[in-house]
Amino acid sequence: MHYFNKHLFKYLIITTLAAATAGCAFNPATNRPDLVLMSEEKEIEIGREMHQKLVESTPIYKDPVLTAYVDHVGQKVAAASDRPELKYHFTIIDSQDINAFALPGGYVYINRGLLTYLHSEAEMAAVLAHEVGHITARHAVRQKTAATGAGVASVLSVLVTGSGVVGDVANLWSTAAVKGYGRDMELEADRFGAQYMYNAGYDPQAMINVIGLLKDQETFARRRARVEGKKQQTYHGVFSSHPRNDIRLQEVVEAAGKLPEDRKITKIEYYREKTDGLVYGQNAQQSEKNRYNHKRLGFSLLFPEGWKVENQRSSIVGTAPDGKASFTIRVDQRKNNQPADMTLREFYDVRDLDQDEELNQYRLLGHTGKLPAAGDTDPDRVAVIYYGSRQYILEGKINDGDVSDAESLNEYDNLFLTSIRSFRPLRKTDIIKPDIKRVRYVLANEKTTFASLARHMEIGDYAEEQLRLLNGYFPRGEPKPGEWIKIVQ
Repeated sequence: MHYFNKHLFKYLIITTLAAATAGCAFNPATNRPDLVLMSEEKEIEIGREMHQKLVESTPIYKDPVLTAYVDHVGQKVAAASDRPELKYHFTIIDSQDINAFALPGGYVYINRGLLTYLHSEAEMAAVLAHEVGHITARHAVRQKTAATGAGVASVLSVLVTGSGVVGDVANLWSTAAVKGYGRDMELEADRFGAQYMYNAGYDPQAMINVIGLLKDQETFARRRARVEGKKQQTYHGVFSSHPRNDIRLQEVVEAAGKLPEDRKITKIEYYREKTDGLVYGQNAQQSEKNRYNHKRLGFSLLFPEGWKVENQRSSIVGTAPDGKASFTIRVDQRKNNQPADMTLREFYDVRDLDQDEELNQYRLLGHTGKLPAAGDTDPDRVAVIYYGSRQYILEGKINDGDVSDAESLNEYDNLFLTSIRSFRPLRKTDIIKPDIKRVRYVLANEKTTFASLARHMEIGDYAEEQLRLLNGYFPRGEPKPGEWIKIVQ
């Protein structure tokens, strides 16, 4: 425990209060002062750092035409916002999840999965405008400041490190930035977003349409979870922040103003043109492109992206592009039924392991940990996984001469853990590479029904429901002759 004399404690209080006063800046979006213990420069710096780490660990959708389109619409909305001087960045995440989120300092993300369910440029603008609203209102910064502002030590740690505002990058996917900020802040982002849409010439009513399709997704997910006896998957906070007929949401959209019919930007046809061919469901080429499949032994494992993998005489070795780290798999006969942690300690002749944990994945048991005093030739992260009559030893090794800083060491260890946790039995789909499904647009005729279309599409057990969700006809209704509809091929 540290002890402070009265003079030092008084100095800390005065320093903290002075910093708090300095951070009480006028927010152009909320039109009121904010107690924000962070400068805009620091906010941008943290956003840039988190963005860099996010794109290094998360698949980005590689479609230059669609990426440029999303950026064009996003920049148009951002230029009409309360913080137009910020430099905004718009990125498409290659994920089938229906989500969008923003990081501090001008970084906005929309999942490929959400783009497949939208029907117009105005609806895409509504999603992007909502996320820009989170940035202009500084929700990430305001929320963390409110949570940590009570204690002197907490405030000082935020002032000194800065990165406390959004949390460690490793925990990004559990932060409010991704999961939502609660109803009041989500509604505030809707209010700003609707106004930015109006300023940019988009019909703010498109925001109501987006909420409707998100609520349809939520209803379907709830029904499916109930039928399958599983926990419902949740996405962005916008799902839970509004009932379908939320009067408060309707009021903020109405308050943004009504554009004359001849000035409303909707662009249904243009959006259709830009999203025709968008990947539907899992993008096998992108997410599994570095998966190693061993047909004889019947296992599969995901190596870090870009690593070179070699099947050597007695092991399989993956090597980082810069040669600074490697990951090795060895196989041996399982000798007895002793616990996996004991096998690992005996194999490396150590008493204890650092940061050790049980593994229980894909019905396989194992254990992992770090060797407490690894020598120059010893691995850093080790694991054993039992699979049938065999035991698999997995080793992650960092070349100490090339890597010494704690941050890089931790990043490599996270890569090792990701590979270890991806180890699983080989599947048929690993050997026969699945075709990538894409969204296509066709014209309906008088005989078109979603049930008949679903019979010809291999998109799972809920094909008809998925087609209805894609086309805004959930839970009932049929397309009209001559109407453009989405199918999956």
